[in-house]
Amino acid sequence: MSWQQRIDAALSERRAAQALRQRQPLMQGAGRWLDDGERRYLNFSSNDYLGLSQHPRVVSAWQAGAARYGVGSGGSSHVSGFTLAHLALEEELADWLGYSRALLFISGFAANQAAIAALMGKTDRILADRLSHASLLEAASLNPAVLRRFAHNDPAHLASLLAKPCDGQQLVVTEGVFSMDGDSAPLAEIARTASAAQGWLMVDDAHGVGVTGNGGRGSCHAQGIRPELLVVTFGKGFGVSGAAILCSDTLADYLLQFARHLIYSTAMPPAQAEALRVARAIIDSDEGDELRATLAENITHFRCGAAVPDGQLTDSQSAIQPLIVGENVRALDLARRLREQGCWTTAIRPPTVPAGTARLRLTLTAAHQPDDIARLLEVLNGHS
Repeated sequence: MSWQQRIDAALSERRAAQALRQRQPLMQGAGRWLDDGERRYLNFSSNDYLGLSQHPRVVSAWQAGAARYGVGSGGSSHVSGFTLAHLALEEELADWLGYSRALLFISGFAANQAAIAALMGKTDRILADRLSHASLLEAASLNPAVLRRFAHNDPAHLASLLAKPCDGQQLVVTEGVFSMDGDSAPLAEIARTASAAQGWLMVDDAHGVGVTGNGGRGSCHAQGIRPELLVVTFGKGFGVSGAAILCSDTLADYLLQFARHLIYSTAMPPAQAEALRVARAIIDSDEGDELRATLAENITHFRCGAAVPDGQLTDSQSAIQPLIVGENVRALDLARRLREQGCWTTAIRPPTVPAGTARLRLTLTAAHQPDDIARLLEVLNGHS
């Protein structure tokens, strides 16, 4: 089979399964409204849970940072790309989240890949929740360490896997809030299970930080644990982009030597770091508390009013409200019907989610107004 035949066959297979991914260029894709250049939609697909991507203070901080530092970092953080803005953000994150150190990465995907690649060797074992994010599972599957997947949010199954003989070290990997199901991990029990087996715990809290816990400190803080590695990303609750790994001094020093995604990538722009500092301050303030309260009200409003004859809602209490419909074509049809009625939603299909669980991944934010939720419910419940 030639290169072209291989590519054509893979694309044909995706098309036949109604699973072909396509991008839609937008004039505005974050915040309450989405604009594709022809029509404005209520946006129920954004991860900007607190609406900070549009916050005037965050925008102004980026603009002021660009005026001071320029629009790029100019190099890797190991060469010339590490500025006082980056240092200040790392120090503030570490202090806020209760760790000795924080290291900035260009994305959550890069942070997850970097940590697993740098830490794990062929005698080691990775134990990952079976619904962990693709960045975690891909890093684990490409690593020489043995990968074992434990049943979703099942500490007992995890314990049974940890108990099996292992010549090296064991790393338990999970998420705080799961990106496709919207449910939360039993982190306290998972932490106890990992510790009892002398394993380390790595938590990706992309969808928890900023939104859950006192002052928005996230899922681990809310459940009273401090894993050896905490990954927080800035494209959700912070409304910007990028990520950080929170860890001990010695582990940070180790990653600075061996984390190739950090060493060989251009650092985030200093202006972005300045915007993130302001976003973090808002999250950990009275205003942040008010935004989280508004988000909670919107989630309650939606869940109390949803009848959804076209699918089944999960029991998620987070901003992520998956509506599972099963077949790919049904998910696509439902997403199209909602868009026709002015509500932008996205159909999520395998392989992103397990076969037979195609869904609409509905997301609610603090920027939504009560009338927005009412309109979504009207369309979903079949009254429009």
